[in-house]
Amino acid sequence: MKTAGLRIVRVANFVTPVSGGLRTALRHLGEGYAAAGHEPVLVVPGPEASDETTPQGRVITLPGPEIPGSGGYRVLARRAPVAAVLESLAPDRLEVSDRTTLRWTGAWARRRRVPAVMVSHESADGVLGTWGVPAAAARRTADALNRRTAHSYTRVVCTTAWAEAEFRRIGARNVVRAPLGVDLDGLHPGRHDPALRERYAYGAAVVLVLCSRLSPEKRPDDALRVLAELRRGGLDAALVVAGDGPLRNRLTAHARAERLPVTFLGHVPRRDDLAAVLATADIALAPGPVETFGLAALEALACGTPVVASARSALPGIIGPAGGSGTTPAELAAAVRTLLAVPAGTRRRRARARAGLFTWPAAVTAFLTAHAALPADLPR
Repeated sequence: MKTAGLRIVRVANFVTPVSGGLRTALRHLGEGYAAAGHEPVLVVPGPEASDETTPQGRVITLPGPEIPGSGGYRVLARRAPVAAVLESLAPDRLEVSDRTTLRWTGAWARRRRVPAVMVSHESADGVLGTWGVPAAAARRTADALNRRTAHSYTRVVCTTAWAEAEFRRIGARNVVRAPLGVDLDGLHPGRHDPALRERYAYGAAVVLVLCSRLSPEKRPDDALRVLAELRRGGLDAALVVAGDGPLRNRLTAHARAERLPVTFLGHVPRRDDLAAVLATADIALAPGPVETFGLAALEALACGTPVVASARSALPGIIGPAGGSGTTPAELAAAVRTLLAVPAGTRRRRARARAGLFTWPAAVTAFLTAHAALPADLPR
């Protein structure tokens, strides 16, 4: 007997046509929910209202203001329109991706006895630290925010143990772990393109890639410092930057002033083109210290490209033996050199094998488990 599907309404901020990991995760999870027989609905902010049917389900866009200096991010700042949409949708499950401006949705769901999940996509104290808040104050503020979040929702979903730690620290008991996945079919080593390498390498022997939003918490400046460190040490290397953001002009000026061979691609809209860039590079850099999962790094691994990441982030646990880590540009550069000493075929096979541990079907199952929305959990 077929189990009736649930209407899973997802509400998210900070989603734009050029945003990266969150937009990708929402799309794959929505498609997975639909394939499992549920009815996913996504509510996001945008410049104007719209309502469309997509492969990831119904997508409702509500007008939301742009955050100054964010490079295009918008938020659902007004509660009334969001609440009205939620009332009209009458969700069976609620999934929220923003524990600041949208935390009120937890109380809304509790009053209507709707099981609600908050997905923690960032480290609260980590982000506060990148804004210059002293460590002790950042921790106190994060703990207070996380207590309110844990109290407001049925469950809090974290994608890694690293992300989970700040909730365990406050004794939250409703935290579950659900890793994200990667498109192993669309992203693979066969995307390697010698012509692309010749175009972006500036004749260099080694090509690095940074696939990231160019914003302060991602530390894209460190990628340029790693490149400079390697070149000072005699390694002929170039860098390709895929992504855009508020630091784009500053980074461009930095590269020009230091005469560094850097190609800025901006946002790469076509997934095939991005896969080619990732698969063509020798090493991918992920210097952001507050990454709770790092989809861009996982996508590089799927393309057979090892990753050097910040040791302070969750990424060392994701990349495992398929990469390296460090805390300073000098340490990151040393990790690059260590990886380059491994035969190219070996390091690429390791990267691809590591990515194979993270699939979207497994991620969908984990998220539906958090929602108590697997067939075994539902009334027949």
